[in-house]
Amino acid sequence: MNKTDRRTVSASVRKDRGVLGPNRLLPIVTGLCVWGMILSGTALAASRVIPVAGGGELQAQIKSTATKVIPAVVSIASTVMVRDQAFSDEALPFGLFKDVPSRRQYGQGSGVIVSPDGYIMTNNHVIADAVDVEVILADRRQFKGRVVATDPKTDVAVVKIQATNLPTVTWGDSSTLAVGEFVLAIGNPLGLSRSVTFGIVSAVGRADVGVADFEDFIQTDAPINPGNSGGALVTLNGELVGINTAIASPTGGSVGVGFAIPSNMARSAMQSLLKTGHVVRGFLGASTQDVSPLLGKVFRLPDVKGAIVTDVQPKGSAEKAGLKRGDVVVRFDGRDVMDSGHLRNLVAASTIGSKHRLDLMRESKPYQAELVVQEAPRERAKKSQSASASAATAHPLSGVIFDDVTVPLARQMDLSVTSGVVVTDIEEGSLAESSGLQPGDVVMELNRQPIHNFDGFQRLADLIKPSSLALLLINRQGNVMYIPVQGE
Repeated sequence: MNKTDRRTVSASVRKDRGVLGPNRLLPIVTGLCVWGMILSGTALAASRVIPVAGGGELQAQIKSTATKVIPAVVSIASTVMVRDQAFSDEALPFGLFKDVPSRRQYGQGSGVIVSPDGYIMTNNHVIADAVDVEVILADRRQFKGRVVATDPKTDVAVVKIQATNLPTVTWGDSSTLAVGEFVLAIGNPLGLSRSVTFGIVSAVGRADVGVADFEDFIQTDAPINPGNSGGALVTLNGELVGINTAIASPTGGSVGVGFAIPSNMARSAMQSLLKTGHVVRGFLGASTQDVSPLLGKVFRLPDVKGAIVTDVQPKGSAEKAGLKRGDVVVRFDGRDVMDSGHLRNLVAASTIGSKHRLDLMRESKPYQAELVVQEAPRERAKKSQSASASAATAHPLSGVIFDDVTVPLARQMDLSVTSGVVVTDIEEGSLAESSGLQPGDVVMELNRQPIHNFDGFQRLADLIKPSSLALLLINRQGNVMYIPVQGE
């Protein structure tokens, strides 16, 4: 790009364009065990000391619950056809072997019988792309499994076997779970059928785990390993409160950080899948983002929680409720909204057509709105965002190259809009990059003022002092969000 093709607010250093993926302290491992791949190296779970007081009663309760639930937990063996990369076209001359040979890959997970006539809950990733599903009961009977329905957005699936009078697990109410409550995880880790582990509820409402689009996980320290996926998380009374799904681990083995889909979410998804063939979800009709400490100061909020409305879709639930860009949703039917994911889950779980009270902060003043929930579109792509951990000292927009959006540039950069101002390059380590700004972001507003072209953007940028805040409203491939960049 020559000098006439790019514009910058201040001096910049060019770098190769790219999008940085989100960094995680620990890799997330779904509990599907692929046979022949996990042979050793599983971390041993730390020993648990049961309190002396009431220890006998607790042990008796655990034994009773395990005896009751184990018969209803099954092993699921899946077969997937995979292409052998050793015979790839690219590795062979003249395009030989255009039909790449396939081979069978076998995997193993768990499931929970939830009806006497053979309906089984499991994870979508346990049976995804399977050409053959075998279900092995605790009494060693084997049945051909039929995948009835799946929902990748919550990572749940329903499998059916032809059998009657089967043992079942009683559904529990996951909303009543409390941190510290005893739970049992039952499944088939590493192919070891009918395994029971014991622990507590470590946390509830975990999101951003990276397993599914809709996440509201129960976190438990009951040891979970590959093969546990789709198995039961039950209370000491034997009630099903979760479907074990994934672990966070540096080794692939249990380190006491496991995640389960809440039973209320799984049960609702199953009922919707069996009734309609897909999951019916409520839809806000607006883009939102979390309240960061800096955004909390910008919007003058009393707490660092809530969901900031960044864009309102025409004719959607939010627009009809009167929501505006910059509104901060702080309560849903009197319940505190912790972040944007929490609000999304609350709306998604609502009945279509139901009415709900929203408590907002609008221009730092309390405001109320009534939301009538509409059904979500069938497909909504999940977008990602990233940020660098480094920072530099300068004007908040120093090191960023901007340009007017033209039709050729929009086509070249695969932009979702054809007008405005776009980030074409950004200096590595700059304040803007550290705040999450990326090449390809289209600036819609600067400090609450609309942006139509670079000249108007430059005039507003010139008014920003080096130590001041630049509040950018950007469009990132259709996803609208605020990005605050604090100068130093």
